[in-house]
Amino acid sequence: MKITVYGIVQGVGFRPTVYRVAKAMGLKGYVLNNGSNVEIFVDRDADEFLSKLRDALPALARIDRADVEDCDGDYRDFTIVPSREGRRISLIPTDTALCRSCARDFREVADKRHQYPFTNCTECGARFTIITDVPFDRDRTSMSEFEMCESCLAEYGLPEDRRFHAQTISCPECGPKYALWDVEGRTVPGDPFLQFAERIDGGQVGILKGWGGMHIVCALTNSSRLRDIYRRGDKPYAIMTRDLQAARRYAVISDEEESMLVSPQRPIVLLRKAEEERAALEGVAPSLGNVGIMLPYSAAHLLLFTHLKADAVIMTSANPPGEPMVIENPKAFDLGLDCYLMHNRRIIHRCDDSVVKLRGNAFAFIRKSRGFVPLPLKTDHANTVIGVGAQWDVTGSVTRNGEIFLTQYIGESQQHPTLRYLGDAIHHLSRLLGVDDVDAIALDKHPKYSTRIMAKRLAKEYECEMIEVQHYHAHAASLMVDRGIREPMVCLTWDGTGYGDDGTSWGGETLHAGFSKYDRLCTLQGIPLLGGDRAVLDPKRVVTALQLMIGTETTLVGADEANVYSKMLSKSVEASSMGRVLDAVSCILDVCCKRSYEGEPAIKLERWLENGKVGQDFGVEFEMQDGVERAMTVPMFGRLLDSKHDSDSMRADLAASFVGSLVTALTEKACDFADKKGIQMVGLTGGVSYSNPIADWVEKTVERNGLTFVAHERVPNGDGGISVGQNAIAGSLLG
Repeated sequence: MKITVYGIVQGVGFRPTVYRVAKAMGLKGYVLNNGSNVEIFVDRDADEFLSKLRDALPALARIDRADVEDCDGDYRDFTIVPSREGRRISLIPTDTALCRSCARDFREVADKRHQYPFTNCTECGARFTIITDVPFDRDRTSMSEFEMCESCLAEYGLPEDRRFHAQTISCPECGPKYALWDVEGRTVPGDPFLQFAERIDGGQVGILKGWGGMHIVCALTNSSRLRDIYRRGDKPYAIMTRDLQAARRYAVISDEEESMLVSPQRPIVLLRKAEEERAALEGVAPSLGNVGIMLPYSAAHLLLFTHLKADAVIMTSANPPGEPMVIENPKAFDLGLDCYLMHNRRIIHRCDDSVVKLRGNAFAFIRKSRGFVPLPLKTDHANTVIGVGAQWDVTGSVTRNGEIFLTQYIGESQQHPTLRYLGDAIHHLSRLLGVDDVDAIALDKHPKYSTRIMAKRLAKEYECEMIEVQHYHAHAASLMVDRGIREPMVCLTWDGTGYGDDGTSWGGETLHAGFSKYDRLCTLQGIPLLGGDRAVLDPKRVVTALQLMIGTETTLVGADEANVYSKMLSKSVEASSMGRVLDAVSCILDVCCKRSYEGEPAIKLERWLENGKVGQDFGVEFEMQDGVERAMTVPMFGRLLDSKHDSDSMRADLAASFVGSLVTALTEKACDFADKKGIQMVGLTGGVSYSNPIADWVEKTVERNGLTFVAHERVPNGDGGISVGQNAIAGSLLG
């Protein structure tokens, strides 16, 4: 019998498991990885074999389909035969945290891999970040540069060993090695991890090279110095704690959050700060109610904490502002830090840490990257499309055989190195998927987005057309792909900025959207952006525009500046953006009046919304303009500006009352649209949907109206999911 298996069957110990099950059953035949799937030949009992194989699957393996057919063959034993090229339709393995067995080897003094930073087996370790091509064999990884010693070779060839055919197997005798360099680029003698830990405990800021990139590491008390070096403003840092017990010292952790923290993917999880550690974490995540925490996921991390006195350190991606994470040793020294703990294994493809946040019983991806890519999402179209994303939090996407694959997180594409990284990531993913012919390149309609440059290059390379996709249509489509929705739905698409069909800046839209088309049903009253993008960076300009529209005193700028702004008012581009509304509320209530990172005023407002009580009704009114309903927010701001907020509780209550009133009114309107169109679902997407209070208000309102609320679970809510929506829409339009 020939059994052809499809799924996650590469680099996860699948063939060794097949071998062990077959040998235990006394079967004869062989197993072969052909690059597209795994072929298994057995002389009998195929159904029983498959049942036992499913029960014995390694933790990371997955069987999506198994086709069985009769065939001829004469076998004397069961063997694993060398891999060969195929059509490349198997799934690509992700990087996965150190498994318990390898962690035990690492801690066992008598084991040859005691405190070895590259300990791994068939069920754990680097995969996607070190692979050049499929099938996943050693000669197609950066481990090809390290020849196995006799001991590792024996384990590799022993069927009973869990490192049987582990392509990244190594040990201290034959594997990669770490070394420590100082600020002058000189090698530091002695134990590199001990020396590095002592320097971090002593107040230095260093680099740690990992599997798929490098981290900047320093003590929590050194956050202000890191901000001076890094020029990062108030943007929060993630921390890595020694273990789960240490994480509980710094944050309140639910059962669901604990499960995600200790999962094989080991993402950064946004957790509510523990009250007793709030002051200690203020420099790490200024003015926020939560902090991002991750647990060690490699043997190198375990070794670092073996020597560290601290139970937690700041660990953030090592990259110049706006550029990709550094992966090459010589370039790390350009960051100008105190010390550099780096190894000599090449990183084929960088991959940032994933970031997730719990709302209710489901997680939302703020950044979908290490551990979660490249796993597929089903789509209805059968075309081959590449999506290049928007401008910020960019990812790319590639479709193959009715599945959309997302690249790892890329970043802010306006910098040339990041744009080049986007192209590299798309090409790498396309190569692994065996995609050579492309039907279309999907891109955002914004005429100034730098991703258009990449779209044009790819369209020329593949000799295919470009399809422009409206930003909020892409958001809605990404939610539909995420949740497997095929029919048009009513969707609240809220974020900061997106190029509208009328040339204005959108961001507070209610759409009736399918994959092939959409209708704009409702939006927000436009607010002039004084100075264009400068108003996005300066919430005071948004508040001043509102004050000028209302005719009240301009309290945040001087008389001369107010006079200039008054003349600019009628000539400025208007924004119907929920993001700008939240910026204005945040600034008026003295929560945040200066933006140093994307979404900062709205993000800092979230804990005030959580703590506030919805009391005052701000009386949202709607007007029909050009066939679109508009929520008139300017009169609401007039009432907010007149309200006293002398205490923290008053500020919190005003924030919750204003935002809660607007969100509830917009959601009620969306439910009315859904009822009239006979639609049972109302969705929420866009960067604003990361706010748990806002999402909760939407959900409660939708359910009160007897409808089903739809939120993200597998695709990032924000612009990190745009390329998925672009891909689905372009594929649908191609037919």
